[in-house]
Amino acid sequence: MDIHEYQAKEILARFGVPVPCGGLAYSPEQASYRCTEIGGSAWVVKAQVHTGGRGAAGGVRLCHSDYAVQEAANGMFGRRLVTRQSGPRGRLIYRVYVEEAIDIARELYFSIVLDRRIERVVIIASAEGGVEIEELAAAKPEALMRTTIDPAAGFLEFQAREIAFALDLQPAQIAEAGRIFRRAYRAFRDLDATLLEINPLVVTGTGGIVALDAKMSFDDNALFRHLDISELRDRSQEDARESHAADRGLAYVGLDGDIGCMINGAGLAMATMDMIKIAGGEPANFLDIGGGASPQRVLKAFRAVLRDTGVKAMLINIFAGVNRCDWVAEGIMTAFTEIDVKIPVVVRLAGTHVEQGRRLLRDSGLPIITADTLAEAAYKAVAVVGTVGASA
Repeated sequence: MDIHEYQAKEILARFGVPVPCGGLAYSPEQASYRCTEIGGSAWVVKAQVHTGGRGAAGGVRLCHSDYAVQEAANGMFGRRLVTRQSGPRGRLIYRVYVEEAIDIARELYFSIVLDRRIERVVIIASAEGGVEIEELAAAKPEALMRTTIDPAAGFLEFQAREIAFALDLQPAQIAEAGRIFRRAYRAFRDLDATLLEINPLVVTGTGGIVALDAKMSFDDNALFRHLDISELRDRSQEDARESHAADRGLAYVGLDGDIGCMINGAGLAMATMDMIKIAGGEPANFLDIGGGASPQRVLKAFRAVLRDTGVKAMLINIFAGVNRCDWVAEGIMTAFTEIDVKIPVVVRLAGTHVEQGRRLLRDSGLPIITADTLAEAAYKAVAVVGTVGASA
């Protein structure tokens, strides 16, 4: 689960990380009023959306008067901010964050991530902040410093000092930087985060160190331990298809294709999407119905896929181990009974009770296209999409 910048900063401030003074606004007038509360002579208006690259897309504006703040906010509200990370649909802006402008002397990069490959928490830091980390990693990989955290020992003081020295901070700033790094780590650890990114972490003109931007993501499976964090969820920033599926216990990722997928097992789902691509098609989603695919669960998955109006055909690929093919077949038939299925459906079953499952589908009289292999199913799904497109 992702949260907004202002929410991440509130969390960091709670753990003792310095952040600029700011306030949230839901209207241009409220944004203007925030200036008087904050004080000063310059402010930054930031669109609060779940995507990076806001500055290049016009989602961050520096203003030198309350009128300019109001106009900047007015130009953001109700607009869809499209960035390199948001996809073509963009993210709708309905709240902005107004904060004091900071005198920036240097911009640094600091993040804490969960590296699943090595099963460790890794801290990434760079003396070159304020840029897209992906671009920096590609152009100057040597500019990134990586520190692996031993889960038994935690983030140690000497590691924090090493990072501070690597960032070429002044001697008087080393101790303060180390404290900030360790406080940020405690926020990451205590709240079961999967990502904490401060970009940029700035050195001010007076020598202070401030988190000028912040991004946090959390492990969905641990939210039951952090009800205060789960309440920060903003559904308006999420893919409606993914939210619908997640609320029903389904692992779903929305894509931009037109072949809806219902598959059991993440590996098989990836292989199926690859085969659809090889066959010349585009998958509309990743959907893993899991090991216990009862007829009721299959029906839920059917509804989740059909919520995407861009889906022109559906491919169901089940390799039953714990599952049973006859259960899946019953769920498919129930879906045709309870849902107005208007698109072609291609089904490939294999594994436990496969003959019973195939017989149920064959005897159902429903307009279901069957296949014996994954490749056959993928090519048939791509072919029927072409037929649908031609008839339209």
